[in-house]
Amino acid sequence: MAAAASKDRRHHRVLIVGGGSAGITVAAQLLRARPGLDVAILEPASVHAYQSGWILAGAGLLPYAQTHRPEAAVIPAGAVWIQDRAATFEPEARRVITAAGDTLSYEVLVVATGLKLDWSRIKGLPEALGHHGVVSNYSHPHVAATWKAIRAFRGGTALFTHPATPIKCGGAPQKVMYLADDIFQATSGVGVNTKVIFCSAQAQLYPVEAYNATVERVVERRGIETRLFHNLVEVRAEEKVAVFEVLAEGCEPRREAMAYDLLHVVPPMAAPDVIAASPLAIAGPGGWVEVDRHTCQHTRHADVFALGDVSSLPTAKSLAAVRGQAPVLVANLLAHLDGRPLAARYDGYTACPLITSFHDVVMAEFDYTLQPVSSFLVDPTKERWSMFLVETRVFPWVYWHRVLKGGLHESRFLKPFGPLVRALGLARKGS
Repeated sequence: MAAAASKDRRHHRVLIVGGGSAGITVAAQLLRARPGLDVAILEPASVHAYQSGWILAGAGLLPYAQTHRPEAAVIPAGAVWIQDRAATFEPEARRVITAAGDTLSYEVLVVATGLKLDWSRIKGLPEALGHHGVVSNYSHPHVAATWKAIRAFRGGTALFTHPATPIKCGGAPQKVMYLADDIFQATSGVGVNTKVIFCSAQAQLYPVEAYNATVERVVERRGIETRLFHNLVEVRAEEKVAVFEVLAEGCEPRREAMAYDLLHVVPPMAAPDVIAASPLAIAGPGGWVEVDRHTCQHTRHADVFALGDVSSLPTAKSLAAVRGQAPVLVANLLAHLDGRPLAARYDGYTACPLITSFHDVVMAEFDYTLQPVSSFLVDPTKERWSMFLVETRVFPWVYWHRVLKGGLHESRFLKPFGPLVRALGLARKGS
Protein backbone atom coordinates (compact mmCIF):
# COMPACT_ATOMS: atom_id res chain seq x y z
CA MET A 1 0.00 0.00 0.00
CA ALA A 2 1.07 3.60 -0.55
CA ALA A 3 2.42 5.39 2.48
CA ALA A 4 0.18 8.10 3.91
CA ALA A 5 1.42 11.68 3.71
CA SER A 6 2.34 13.09 7.13
CA LYS A 7 1.40 16.66 7.99
CA ASP A 8 4.74 17.21 9.73
CA ARG A 9 6.79 15.85 6.83
CA ARG A 10 6.78 18.30 3.97
CA HIS A 11 10.17 17.78 2.41
CA HIS A 12 10.87 15.02 -0.11
CA ARG A 13 13.97 14.10 -2.06
CA VAL A 14 11.81 13.67 -5.18
CA LEU A 15 8.46 15.40 -5.58
CA ILE A 16 6.39 14.34 -8.60
CA VAL A 17 3.56 16.68 -9.54
CA GLY A 18 0.98 14.60 -11.39
CA GLY A 19 -0.22 11.05 -10.82
CA GLY A 20 -1.23 10.22 -14.37
CA SER A 21 0.60 7.85 -16.70
CA ALA A 22 3.85 9.85 -16.70
CA GLY A 23 4.02 10.52 -12.97
CA ILE A 24 3.18 6.98 -11.89
CA THR A 25 5.60 5.47 -14.42
CA VAL A 26 8.48 7.65 -13.20
CA ALA A 27 7.70 6.94 -9.53
CA ALA A 28 7.59 3.19 -10.15
CA GLN A 29 10.84 3.18 -12.10
CA LEU A 30 12.60 5.34 -9.50
CA LEU A 31 11.59 3.00 -6.69
CA ARG A 32 12.61 -0.05 -8.71
CA ALA A 33 16.00 1.47 -9.42
CA ARG A 34 16.53 2.78 -5.89
CA PRO A 35 14.31 1.10 -3.26
CA GLY A 36 13.68 3.30 -0.26
CA LEU A 37 14.13 6.56 -2.16
CA ASP A 38 11.92 9.30 -0.68
CA VAL A 39 9.37 9.88 -3.46
CA ALA A 40 6.11 11.81 -3.12
CA ILE A 41 3.33 12.17 -5.71
CA LEU A 42 1.09 15.24 -5.66
CA GLU A 43 -2.16 14.27 -7.38
CA PRO A 44 -5.74 15.38 -6.56
CA ALA A 45 -7.71 12.78 -8.53
CA SER A 46 -9.14 9.71 -6.83
CA VAL A 47 -9.50 7.83 -10.14
CA HIS A 48 -6.71 6.95 -12.59
CA ALA A 49 -7.78 6.76 -16.24
CA TYR A 50 -6.31 4.75 -19.10
CA GLN A 51 -7.15 7.50 -21.57
CA SER A 52 -5.94 5.51 -24.56
CA GLY A 53 -8.85 3.17 -23.90
CA TRP A 54 -11.61 5.78 -24.19
CA ILE A 55 -12.00 5.39 -27.95
CA LEU A 56 -11.82 1.60 -27.67
CA ALA A 57 -14.43 1.50 -24.92
CA GLY A 58 -16.74 3.94 -26.67
CA ALA A 59 -16.56 1.90 -29.86
CA GLY A 60 -17.28 -1.33 -27.99
CA LEU A 61 -13.76 -2.72 -28.43
CA LEU A 62 -12.82 -2.70 -24.74
CA PRO A 63 -14.90 -3.10 -21.57
CA TYR A 64 -15.32 0.31 -19.94
CA ALA A 65 -14.16 -1.15 -16.60
CA GLN A 66 -10.69 -1.58 -18.11
CA THR A 67 -10.27 2.17 -18.62
CA HIS A 68 -10.05 3.25 -14.98
CA ARG A 69 -8.95 2.19 -11.50
CA PRO A 70 -8.74 3.89 -8.10
CA GLU A 71 -5.70 6.17 -7.93
CA ALA A 72 -4.69 4.50 -4.65
CA ALA A 73 -4.35 1.20 -6.54
CA VAL A 74 -1.67 2.55 -8.91
CA ILE A 75 0.47 4.53 -6.46
CA PRO A 76 3.72 2.52 -6.22
CA ALA A 77 4.51 0.88 -2.89
CA GLY A 78 6.86 3.12 -0.96
CA ALA A 79 5.67 6.36 -2.54
CA VAL A 80 3.84 9.01 -0.54
CA TRP A 81 0.56 10.14 -2.10
CA ILE A 82 -0.43 13.74 -1.33
CA GLN A 83 -4.02 14.13 -2.55
CA ASP A 84 -3.93 17.79 -3.45
CA ARG A 85 -3.06 19.94 -6.46
CA ALA A 86 -0.23 22.39 -7.13
CA ALA A 87 -1.21 26.05 -6.87
CA THR A 88 2.20 27.74 -7.16
CA PHE A 89 5.66 26.70 -8.30
CA GLU A 90 8.66 28.42 -6.69
CA PRO A 91 11.68 26.76 -8.30
CA GLU A 92 14.22 29.22 -6.91
CA ALA A 93 13.16 28.17 -3.40
CA ARG A 94 12.71 24.52 -4.44
CA ARG A 95 9.12 24.35 -3.28
CA VAL A 96 5.56 23.91 -4.45
CA ILE A 97 2.55 25.46 -2.72
CA THR A 98 -0.57 23.30 -2.84
CA ALA A 99 -4.19 24.38 -3.25
CA ALA A 100 -4.70 23.58 0.44
CA GLY A 101 -1.91 26.03 1.32
CA ASP A 102 0.74 23.46 2.24
CA THR A 103 4.37 24.05 1.32
CA LEU A 104 6.22 21.10 -0.19
CA SER A 105 9.97 21.41 -0.55
CA TYR A 106 12.07 19.05 -2.63
CA GLU A 107 15.55 18.16 -3.75
CA VAL A 108 14.35 17.29 -7.26
CA LEU A 109 11.01 18.12 -8.87
CA VAL A 110 9.36 16.11 -11.67
CA VAL A 111 6.51 17.85 -13.49
CA ALA A 112 4.05 15.42 -15.06
CA THR A 113 0.71 17.20 -14.85
CA GLY A 114 -0.48 16.45 -18.36
CA LEU A 115 -2.23 19.18 -20.33
CA LYS A 116 -5.57 20.96 -20.27
CA LEU A 117 -8.36 20.79 -22.82
CA ASP A 118 -9.12 24.39 -23.71
CA TRP A 119 -12.77 24.12 -24.77
CA SER A 120 -13.40 27.84 -24.23
CA ARG A 121 -10.97 28.84 -27.00
CA ILE A 122 -13.69 27.83 -29.47
CA LYS A 123 -16.55 30.30 -29.24
CA GLY A 124 -19.85 28.59 -28.35
CA LEU A 125 -18.31 25.16 -27.81
CA PRO A 126 -18.53 24.73 -24.02
CA GLU A 127 -22.29 25.24 -23.97
CA ALA A 128 -22.81 23.30 -27.22
CA LEU A 129 -20.98 20.13 -26.21
CA GLY A 130 -23.44 17.28 -25.93
CA HIS A 131 -26.21 19.20 -27.70
CA HIS A 132 -27.29 19.91 -31.30
CA GLY A 133 -25.09 17.16 -32.71
CA VAL A 134 -21.85 18.41 -31.08
CA VAL A 135 -19.82 15.59 -29.55
CA SER A 136 -16.25 14.80 -28.49
CA ASN A 137 -14.45 11.65 -27.47
CA TYR A 138 -11.94 13.88 -25.65
CA SER A 139 -14.54 14.75 -23.00
CA HIS A 140 -14.66 11.82 -20.59
CA PRO A 141 -18.19 12.64 -19.34
CA HIS A 142 -19.38 12.69 -22.98
CA VAL A 143 -17.68 9.54 -24.31
CA ALA A 144 -20.76 7.32 -24.05
CA ALA A 145 -23.01 10.03 -25.50
CA THR A 146 -20.55 10.61 -28.35
CA TRP A 147 -20.73 7.02 -29.52
CA LYS A 148 -24.48 6.89 -28.96
CA ALA A 149 -24.82 9.89 -31.27
CA ILE A 150 -22.54 8.26 -33.87
CA ARG A 151 -24.59 5.05 -33.84
CA ALA A 152 -27.86 7.00 -33.97
CA PHE A 153 -26.73 9.17 -36.90
CA ARG A 154 -29.08 8.85 -39.86
CA GLY A 155 -27.20 10.69 -42.57
CA GLY A 156 -26.11 14.14 -43.59
CA THR A 157 -22.80 15.94 -43.10
CA ALA A 158 -20.47 14.63 -40.41
CA LEU A 159 -17.56 16.95 -39.59
CA PHE A 160 -14.48 15.81 -37.65
CA THR A 161 -11.92 18.40 -36.52
CA HIS A 162 -8.24 18.64 -35.54
CA PRO A 163 -7.05 21.88 -33.87
CA ALA A 164 -3.99 24.05 -34.50
CA THR A 165 -2.33 23.24 -31.17
CA PRO A 166 -0.37 20.15 -30.15
CA ILE A 167 -2.75 17.53 -28.78
CA LYS A 168 -2.48 14.31 -26.86
CA CYS A 169 -2.76 11.27 -29.09
CA GLY A 170 -2.42 13.08 -32.38
CA GLY A 171 -4.09 10.28 -34.32
CA ALA A 172 -7.23 10.19 -32.18
CA PRO A 173 -9.22 12.71 -34.29
CA GLN A 174 -8.85 10.34 -37.24
CA LYS A 175 -9.38 7.14 -35.22
CA VAL A 176 -12.84 8.33 -34.18
CA MET A 177 -13.66 9.32 -37.76
CA TYR A 178 -12.66 6.00 -39.33
CA LEU A 179 -14.59 3.97 -36.77
CA ALA A 180 -17.59 6.27 -37.16
CA ASP A 181 -17.43 5.86 -40.93
CA ASP A 182 -17.42 2.08 -40.49
CA ILE A 183 -20.56 2.41 -38.37
CA PHE A 184 -22.20 4.68 -40.95
CA GLN A 185 -21.40 2.25 -43.77
CA ALA A 186 -22.77 -0.70 -41.80
CA THR A 187 -26.07 1.06 -41.07
CA SER A 188 -28.69 0.62 -43.74
CA GLY A 189 -29.21 3.78 -45.77
CA VAL A 190 -26.82 5.89 -43.70
CA GLY A 191 -23.49 5.41 -45.49
CA VAL A 192 -24.80 6.34 -48.91
CA ASN A 193 -26.51 9.43 -47.50
CA THR A 194 -23.55 10.71 -45.49
CA LYS A 195 -20.71 13.06 -46.36
CA VAL A 196 -17.74 12.74 -43.99
CA ILE A 197 -15.39 15.74 -43.88
CA PHE A 198 -12.14 15.99 -41.95
CA CYS A 199 -11.26 19.60 -41.13
CA SER A 200 -7.72 19.96 -39.81
CA ALA A 201 -5.74 23.05 -38.94
CA GLN A 202 -2.60 21.13 -39.87
CA ALA A 203 -0.81 21.23 -43.23
CA GLN A 204 -1.21 17.48 -43.81
CA LEU A 205 -3.06 14.54 -42.32
CA TYR A 206 -0.07 13.17 -40.39
CA PRO A 207 3.25 14.86 -39.52
CA VAL A 208 5.44 11.96 -40.72
CA GLU A 209 5.46 11.76 -44.50
CA ALA A 210 5.46 7.96 -44.76
CA TYR A 211 2.42 7.65 -42.48
CA ASN A 212 0.77 10.61 -44.16
CA ALA A 213 0.88 8.70 -47.44
CA THR A 214 -0.86 5.79 -45.72
CA VAL A 215 -3.71 7.84 -44.26
CA GLU A 216 -4.15 9.71 -47.54
CA ARG A 217 -4.87 6.33 -49.12
CA VAL A 218 -7.30 5.53 -46.29
CA VAL A 219 -9.35 8.71 -46.74
CA GLU A 220 -9.34 8.28 -50.52
CA ARG A 221 -10.55 4.69 -50.21
CA ARG A 222 -13.31 5.80 -47.87
CA GLY A 223 -14.32 8.83 -49.92
CA ILE A 224 -13.67 11.19 -47.00
CA GLU A 225 -13.26 14.84 -47.95
CA THR A 226 -10.31 16.62 -46.32
CA ARG A 227 -10.01 20.33 -45.62
CA LEU A 228 -6.50 21.24 -44.44
CA PHE A 229 -5.55 24.58 -42.81
CA HIS A 230 -9.09 24.70 -41.39
CA ASN A 231 -9.07 25.63 -37.69
CA LEU A 232 -12.39 25.50 -35.85
CA VAL A 233 -12.98 28.81 -34.06
CA GLU A 234 -16.73 28.93 -33.42
CA VAL A 235 -19.75 26.66 -33.08
CA ARG A 236 -23.21 28.08 -33.71
CA ALA A 237 -24.97 25.05 -32.31
CA GLU A 238 -28.61 26.06 -32.72
CA GLU A 239 -27.95 26.74 -36.40
CA LYS A 240 -25.75 23.62 -36.67
CA VAL A 241 -22.96 25.68 -38.22
CA ALA A 242 -19.23 25.35 -37.60
CA VAL A 243 -16.99 28.33 -38.38
CA PHE A 244 -13.39 27.78 -39.41
CA GLU A 245 -10.46 30.12 -39.79
CA VAL A 246 -8.62 29.14 -42.96
CA LEU A 247 -4.90 29.86 -42.74
CA ALA A 248 -3.33 28.39 -45.87
CA GLU A 249 0.28 29.47 -46.31
CA GLY A 250 0.66 32.46 -48.61
CA CYS A 251 -3.05 33.32 -48.42
CA GLU A 252 -4.95 35.93 -46.47
CA PRO A 253 -6.79 34.45 -43.45
CA ARG A 254 -10.49 34.03 -44.03
CA ARG A 255 -13.53 32.58 -42.27
CA GLU A 256 -15.57 29.71 -43.67
CA ALA A 257 -18.91 28.55 -42.25
CA MET A 258 -19.94 24.92 -42.78
CA ALA A 259 -23.30 23.36 -41.98
CA TYR A 260 -23.20 20.02 -40.20
CA ASP A 261 -25.50 17.33 -38.87
CA LEU A 262 -22.84 15.76 -36.62
CA LEU A 263 -19.76 17.61 -35.36
CA HIS A 264 -16.96 15.79 -33.54
CA VAL A 265 -14.66 18.38 -31.95
CA VAL A 266 -11.10 17.97 -30.73
CA PRO A 267 -10.43 21.04 -28.55
CA PRO A 268 -7.25 23.13 -28.53
CA MET A 269 -4.82 22.04 -25.81
CA ALA A 270 -2.20 23.76 -23.68
CA ALA A 271 -0.32 23.41 -20.42
CA PRO A 272 -2.44 23.80 -17.27
CA ASP A 273 -2.75 27.42 -16.17
CA VAL A 274 -0.65 26.86 -13.04
CA ILE A 275 2.22 25.69 -15.27
CA ALA A 276 1.84 28.37 -17.96
CA ALA A 277 1.91 31.10 -15.28
CA SER A 278 4.96 29.63 -13.51
CA PRO A 279 8.71 30.28 -13.93
CA LEU A 280 8.94 26.78 -15.41
CA ALA A 281 7.05 27.63 -18.60
CA ILE A 282 8.63 28.14 -21.99
CA ALA A 283 8.11 31.53 -23.61
CA GLY A 284 5.50 31.48 -26.35
CA PRO A 285 2.30 29.56 -27.06
CA GLY A 286 1.36 26.49 -25.07
CA GLY A 287 3.05 27.30 -21.78
CA TRP A 288 4.87 23.95 -21.71
CA VAL A 289 7.59 23.16 -19.16
CA GLU A 290 10.87 24.07 -20.84
CA VAL A 291 13.21 21.07 -20.85
CA ASP A 292 16.21 19.86 -22.82
CA ARG A 293 14.97 17.70 -25.71
CA HIS A 294 17.43 14.91 -24.91
CA THR A 295 17.81 14.87 -21.10
CA CYS A 296 14.31 15.95 -19.90
CA GLN A 297 16.05 18.37 -17.50
CA HIS A 298 14.77 21.93 -17.23
CA THR A 299 16.87 24.37 -19.21
CA ARG A 300 17.04 26.95 -16.38
CA HIS A 301 16.46 24.96 -13.19
CA ALA A 302 18.79 21.97 -12.91
CA ASP A 303 16.76 20.34 -10.12
CA VAL A 304 13.57 20.24 -12.23
CA PHE A 305 12.66 17.57 -14.79
CA ALA A 306 9.51 17.10 -16.87
CA LEU A 307 8.04 14.59 -19.29
CA GLY A 308 4.84 13.71 -21.05
CA ASP A 309 2.18 16.03 -22.39
CA VAL A 310 3.13 19.05 -20.25
CA SER A 311 6.75 19.09 -21.42
CA SER A 312 8.23 21.07 -24.30
CA LEU A 313 9.77 17.90 -25.77
CA PRO A 314 9.23 18.36 -29.52
CA THR A 315 7.55 15.07 -30.32
CA ALA A 316 4.00 13.77 -30.44
CA LYS A 317 2.26 13.68 -27.06
CA SER A 318 1.41 10.04 -26.38
CA LEU A 319 1.71 7.24 -23.86
CA ALA A 320 4.43 5.68 -26.03
CA ALA A 321 6.41 8.93 -25.79
CA VAL A 322 6.19 8.71 -22.01
CA ARG A 323 7.54 5.18 -22.20
CA GLY A 324 10.52 6.48 -24.14
CA GLN A 325 11.05 9.48 -21.88
CA ALA A 326 10.59 7.90 -18.43
CA PRO A 327 13.73 5.71 -18.34
CA VAL A 328 15.83 8.62 -19.63
CA LEU A 329 14.42 10.99 -17.03
CA VAL A 330 14.86 8.45 -14.23
CA ALA A 331 18.48 7.74 -15.17
CA ASN A 332 19.30 11.44 -15.40
CA LEU A 333 17.44 12.32 -12.21
CA LEU A 334 19.40 9.70 -10.25
CA ALA A 335 22.63 10.93 -11.85
CA HIS A 336 21.74 14.46 -10.74
CA LEU A 337 21.14 13.28 -7.18
CA ASP A 338 24.51 11.52 -7.23
CA GLY A 339 26.36 14.45 -8.74
CA ARG A 340 27.14 12.57 -11.96
CA PRO A 341 26.83 13.81 -15.57
CA LEU A 342 23.48 13.26 -17.25
CA ALA A 343 24.33 10.57 -19.79
CA ALA A 344 20.91 9.19 -20.80
CA ARG A 345 19.47 10.57 -24.05
CA TYR A 346 15.91 10.66 -25.34
CA ASP A 347 15.73 10.36 -29.13
CA GLY A 348 12.16 11.61 -29.55
CA TYR A 349 10.59 8.15 -29.84
CA THR A 350 6.82 8.14 -29.87
CA ALA A 351 4.06 6.02 -31.35
CA CYS A 352 0.42 6.23 -32.25
CA PRO A 353 -1.64 3.10 -32.90
CA LEU A 354 -3.74 4.68 -35.66
CA ILE A 355 -6.99 2.74 -35.89
CA THR A 356 -8.18 2.83 -39.50
CA SER A 357 -11.12 0.41 -39.20
CA PHE A 358 -12.71 -2.14 -36.86
CA HIS A 359 -10.02 -4.62 -37.92
CA ASP A 360 -6.91 -2.60 -38.81
CA VAL A 361 -4.29 -0.44 -37.13
CA VAL A 362 -1.25 1.42 -38.46
CA MET A 363 1.34 1.25 -35.67
CA ALA A 364 2.91 4.62 -36.41
CA GLU A 365 6.27 4.80 -34.63
CA PHE A 366 8.90 7.50 -35.22
CA ASP A 367 11.48 9.69 -33.50
CA TYR A 368 13.04 13.13 -33.84
CA THR A 369 14.18 12.31 -37.37
CA LEU A 370 10.51 11.93 -38.41
CA GLN A 371 11.38 8.63 -40.00
CA PRO A 372 9.36 5.44 -39.38
CA VAL A 373 10.82 3.01 -36.86
CA SER A 374 9.41 -0.38 -35.93
CA SER A 375 9.42 -2.28 -32.66
CA PHE A 376 7.61 -5.17 -34.32
CA LEU A 377 10.05 -6.02 -37.11
CA VAL A 378 7.45 -5.32 -39.82
CA ASP A 379 6.75 -2.39 -42.14
CA PRO A 380 5.02 0.07 -39.74
CA THR A 381 3.37 2.07 -42.53
CA LYS A 382 0.89 -0.68 -43.40
CA GLU A 383 -2.55 -1.34 -41.95
CA ARG A 384 -2.47 -4.60 -40.02
CA TRP A 385 -4.93 -6.85 -38.23
CA SER A 386 -2.10 -7.98 -35.96
CA MET A 387 -1.59 -4.40 -34.76
CA PHE A 388 -5.33 -4.13 -34.17
CA LEU A 389 -5.06 -7.13 -31.81
CA VAL A 390 -2.09 -5.54 -30.04
CA GLU A 391 -3.93 -2.24 -29.60
CA THR A 392 -7.20 -3.74 -28.37
CA ARG A 393 -6.03 -6.85 -26.48
CA VAL A 394 -2.37 -6.48 -25.51
CA PHE A 395 -1.84 -2.80 -24.69
CA PRO A 396 -4.59 -2.43 -22.04
CA TRP A 397 -3.10 -5.34 -20.06
CA VAL A 398 0.44 -4.04 -20.55
CA TYR A 399 -0.59 -0.60 -19.30
CA TRP A 400 -2.02 -1.78 -15.99
CA HIS A 401 0.40 -4.64 -15.31
CA ARG A 402 3.72 -3.45 -16.76
CA VAL A 403 3.82 0.28 -17.57
CA LEU A 404 2.45 1.52 -14.24
CA LYS A 405 4.55 -1.04 -12.37
CA GLY A 406 7.76 0.42 -13.77
CA GLY A 407 8.42 -2.52 -16.07
CA LEU A 408 9.40 -2.49 -19.75
CA HIS A 409 12.18 0.05 -19.23
CA GLU A 410 13.27 -0.03 -22.87
CA SER A 411 12.38 3.08 -24.82
CA ARG A 412 11.14 0.74 -27.54
CA PHE A 413 8.79 -0.81 -25.01
CA LEU A 414 6.95 -2.86 -27.62
CA LYS A 415 10.00 -4.97 -28.50
CA PRO A 416 9.19 -7.87 -26.15
CA PHE A 417 6.13 -8.58 -28.30
CA GLY A 418 7.97 -8.38 -31.62
CA PRO A 419 8.28 -12.10 -32.42
CA LEU A 420 4.66 -12.77 -31.44
CA VAL A 421 3.34 -9.87 -33.48
CA ARG A 422 5.51 -10.73 -36.47
CA ALA A 423 3.92 -14.16 -36.50
CA LEU A 424 0.42 -12.75 -36.11
CA GLY A 425 1.13 -10.21 -38.82
CA LEU A 426 1.17 -12.93 -41.46
CA ALA A 427 -2.57 -13.28 -41.05
CA ARG A 428 -3.71 -10.24 -43.06
CA LYS A 429 -2.66 -7.83 -45.78
CA GLY A 430 0.62 -9.59 -46.57
CA SER A 431 2.05 -8.78 -43.13
